[in-house]
Amino acid sequence: MRFIIVLIASIFLGSVANADHHEIYDYKIKLTNGKELNLAKYKNKPFMIVNIATRCGYTGQLDDLEKLYQKFKDEGFTIVGVPSNDFGGQTPEGDKEVASFCRLKYGATFPIASKTVVKGDKKSALFKELTKDGKEIGWNFEKFLIDRNGKMIGRYKSDIEPMSKSLVQAIRGTLK
Repeated sequence: MRFIIVLIASIFLGSVANADHHEIYDYKIKLTNGKELNLAKYKNKPFMIVNIATRCGYTGQLDDLEKLYQKFKDEGFTIVGVPSNDFGGQTPEGDKEVASFCRLKYGATFPIASKTVVKGDKKSALFKELTKDGKEIGWNFEKFLIDRNGKMIGRYKSDIEPMSKSLVQAIRGTLK
């Protein structure tokens, strides 16, 4: 009888301990076209989440993000752009305007999410997960590289160019 009680208590406590545990694949993102992107779609595939903006000094990175996406998409890699207006109001447009801007001006074909809060008390659950190390996102165009096992293996600040040697090498490493 004692064994059964210990076993039940262990199972219960294990469940409670894992109640707040999430993995990246648990999240869904609303896209600018109104559809929902379930990140479980990328199980066993590497991907990168980037908080983007339309009126930022780094907005030109959209061009290189598209080049990066084109370079590796046939190997299973993708990029998800997540616009945010959290940094100096640099994305004042609505979702459709953001998507149109990214697609027409920079040729972006990777998925683009609806505008999302990425810092502070009201940040989305996904960005709470991405910043669970306690370090807030510093500015637009911060990049989060996720490996094929759903583990964040790299976080790249805004000034790291998408086609930089270090980022390209890290992505290549996730494709092996």
